[in-house]
Order: sequence, then C-alpha cells, then structure tokens
Amino acid sequence: MSDAPAPPHQEEDAMQDIGTTWSGSHAFVARELRSPHSVEELQEVVAASPRLRALGTRHSFNDIADTEGTLVSVQALPERFELDDAAGTVTVSGGSTYGRVAARLGETRWALANMGSLPHISVAGACATGTHGSGVTHRSLSSVVSGLEVVTADGAVQRWTREDCPDFSGRVLALGALGIVTAVTLDLVPDFEVRQDVWFDLPWSSLLEHLEEILSCAYSVSVMPSWHDPEIAGKVWLKSRTDVWDPALDPSRWGARWARTADGERAEGQNPNQTEQGGVPGPWWQRLPHFRLDANPSRGDEIQTEYFVERHRGPEALRALLAVADRFADLVLVSELRTVAADGLWLSPAYRQESLGIHLTWRNDPAAVLDVLPVVEEALAPFSPRPHWGKWFTLRGDQIQEQIARLEDFRRLAERTDPNRVFRNGYLERTLGLPTAPA
Repeated sequence: MSDAPAPPHQEEDAMQDIGTTWSGSHAFVARELRSPHSVEELQEVVAASPRLRALGTRHSFNDIADTEGTLVSVQALPERFELDDAAGTVTVSGGSTYGRVAARLGETRWALANMGSLPHISVAGACATGTHGSGVTHRSLSSVVSGLEVVTADGAVQRWTREDCPDFSGRVLALGALGIVTAVTLDLVPDFEVRQDVWFDLPWSSLLEHLEEILSCAYSVSVMPSWHDPEIAGKVWLKSRTDVWDPALDPSRWGARWARTADGERAEGQNPNQTEQGGVPGPWWQRLPHFRLDANPSRGDEIQTEYFVERHRGPEALRALLAVADRFADLVLVSELRTVAADGLWLSPAYRQESLGIHLTWRNDPAAVLDVLPVVEEALAPFSPRPHWGKWFTLRGDQIQEQIARLEDFRRLAERTDPNRVFRNGYLERTLGLPTAPA
C-alpha cells in the first residue's frame, strides 16, 4: 500500500464540508467538525464519539489529522498562560500558537530556546508531529514539553508529566494517537536577543566540504540550497545570539558574501513577510521564526516534504540528491537544510540521532509531486531517511517502522491508553501499523 497522502474523495451529501489543510494540500473527509468552547464540552464530545481526531491550525500537509468520524478543533478552547517562575515553565492551551505564546513571554524575563520557521502553528500540533527549528544544539520543539493535559477516549482529563510518567517520552510526540491535548507545559530559558544575517552565493563545493562548520557557526542556521545550479548552492541564514556574536566571522572563507543592506531599507533578498534581517538586534521571538506573526507565512499554495538523515552523513546525502536534481528541481519553490539535535522521544525523527533535515517546498501540483517523491526517496535510501510526520512522503509503512526502535512500546502504550481505538485513522494504520478496527 502506498503511503502517499490520501487523495480527497466524495462522501454522501450529508457530510459537512470541512475544507482543507492550510495550503490546500489535503481535503478533509471527516463527517463533522466540532469546536467546543470549554474543556467540559470537549469531554462530552469525546465521550460520545466512536472515532475522532484533534484539529489545530491545519498546518500539516497530509491526512495525519483526518478521520472518517469527528474532527474536534481546539482553537475555541479558553486561552491559558500560566507562568511558573520558580520552575521556569509556562503552561499554555494546546491550541495556542507559538507566536501568541512567544509574544506574551516577551513581556517577561523568559524565552523559548527555539521556535519553528512559522509562528502561526499550534503548540500541541507542532509537538505532536516533531516540528523543529534549527541549530546543532537544539532538539525538536517537543523536547521541551514537561507536562500535558489530555482528554482521553473515555472523556476523562489526565495530567501527564515528565516526573510522574515513566513512558512520558512516548506520550509527548504521539501523532494524536493518545487523546486530545488541551494544555502543554513548556520548559523556558532566560530571555535573549538575536540578530539575523544572510550570506549569498555559497558554492556547493564549500557547503559539502564544510557542512558541519557552516551549520555550527550560529545559534540557528538554515541553508537554502538551489537544486538548479550545480555550482552555487545559494543562501545561508544565520540567527545569532547577540551576547555571543562573533564579528570576525567571515563567509568569504567559504566563498560566500554578506547580504547588502542600506539604512532604512530591507536587507538584500528579504521578503517583507519575513522577520527582520540585516544584523539588526531584536527580541528572540521576533527573530527566531522566519516569518512574522502578522503576515502570511511561506507561500501558502504549496506542498512540503522533509526527510531526516544522520548529520555526519549529510554531505553524502546531498551529493546523492544533486545527482538526480534534474528530475525534481523544476517543482521546487524553496529548499532548506536545518539541524535537529538527538532526543529520546520514541516517535521522534531525531530519536538518538543528530539529524540533518532536508526540506523541499513543492509547487502545489499533487500528481507531479507524487511522481518525484520516489526519486528523492530512492536517492536518500542508503541514508535511512526518516520523514517529517506532517509532510508528504511515499515511503512504505514497513520502511518507516523498521527505523522506530520503540515502535512496539508505543503500540502497547496506544492500546492501553485508547483500547477502543477512538483516535486511530488511516494514517496511523499505514505508517505505524496501528489497526483502526475495534479490538
């Protein structure tokens, strides 16, 4: 069975039109969408539903959040923001976006250590799918979760914490298989300032030879390679803490150049929707994301793919993709290389692996993308690629499952937590082998 995103299909006329994911890359087939305004109302919906899934900000690109039953939006639940100065944590509602949480933290002495490229994504959804920022010392966003409040299949509210649950590492990044997350507790760090600088015209030869040095030269680094040009890889985006900024850093040693800037103007190549570049210091929450919260993120009309490989094998993996780039480059809108530090979360793409994420944003042409994904996956096959759970891939379930060391542990956890398989869907069955039929 192919693990491509499930194509939209027609249901009987009575089915509610729920629409699509954020980018239009998947049309939901659920029979209804509920938007409870309280946790108590949510409990009633869950207890009465034989099959359902949680829906956040719709920023996944495949059918991971879909169901043939009821979709439950967490966006209407009451907002929470409970700062614990003594513990250095904040508890927020699961449907809160990172942008809203970060802006409120910006009024305190605390910060999130890292953020994803889009601040528009929900905290619960991002943590459930292993979403990440970049930086050789930064783990996925899920890794700073120290507590969860969840409505389980029987309608009960449960509190799971790092201290109290021996299997907490299987509960944080769970792809929505264990319940509906209503609140998340996040570890914080003292606040800090960041500057963003961009290099242009980095040669492929330098990137491949010095990949580790380049990826390690700032707090967070993103490389935006071009697959059309076999000589020039392209742009490098540095996010540096101002307290450790090294003014002696010179990209010319790798054949790149600083982006040009002029007083009162945006830095060279900066999209107006992006957070400020050009080396202008600013609060962490206004620099770590690529895009501003008050602007449209990315391109919108797109499909995304991302694969994770061992970071030390990154140059080999990139060479393998360059060898077949002529077969997929015309479909690529933008590409990005980011790093994710190893963690211990059972379903994490970075589980016990220092990882390089190879991201591709495709034109929204589903048939063409499905044709080229096997080309990309075949080129990466020698490097055991792990997919981003919320993006498109065509890897078979057995190819994915053989890489998940704690898969059997997670299957047992899912059966204990949701014995009636209320939160199962076709995606979980295809990718993890979790049956949807009642036990």
